[in-house]
Amino acid sequence: QMLRTKLYEEQVRKQEDEISRQRKTLVSTGDRSAKIRTYNWPQGRVTDHRIGLTSYNLDAVINGEIDEFIEALQVAENAEKMMKRD
Repeated sequence: QMLRTKLYEEQVRKQEDEISRQRKTLVSTGDRSAKIRTYNWPQGRVTDHRIGLTSYNLDAVINGEIDEFIEALQVAENAEKMMKRD
């Protein structure tokens, strides 16, 4: 019984450590290098730094036409999930 309790506590601790580690990767440092997107008005360019996607259709993006970015983010997320499975 005591061994079972210790093993359970160790398993819970490992799960909590993993959750904590994952949360830390999601928290931004807040510095300028942690930006998600850059809008360059003179060049009409939008860059999403998370996936390295650049669009030269700034007006459309500002008007809500962001399907290109959504699809690319979904592809990147799916690829990341596949890598974690392996």
